Amino acid sequence: MSGDLLVRQHGTAVRVTVRVQPRASRSGIQGVHGGAWRIRVQAPPVEGAANDAVCDLLAEALRLPKRDLRVVSGTTARTKVIEIDDVSAEIVRARLTAATEER
Repeated sequence: MSGDLLVRQHGTAVRVTVRVQPRASRSGIQGVHGGAWRIRVQAPPVEGAANDAVCDLLAEALRLPKRDLRVVSGTTARTKVIEIDDVSAEIVRARLTAATEER
């Protein structure tokens, strides 16, 4: 699966569907699995720590400031929708794929 349906343009922003595994042994983007980009973070799912870690990891992989990313759906669930400002869906797809291949 290429992730085309998981990264979509939403007005001037892009929305990305992710599946988060908190308390992982190491953080990273694992690729597409089960209809979402699979992301592992070391942070626990307590008081938004895992959400912050997901946004930090994605901001680094996408080479964007963290202020451009936010969780818009699934704040307490493993499956989340992250909205990203000021970038195109094609750039997000390409950078997420590159971050997956780097592991």
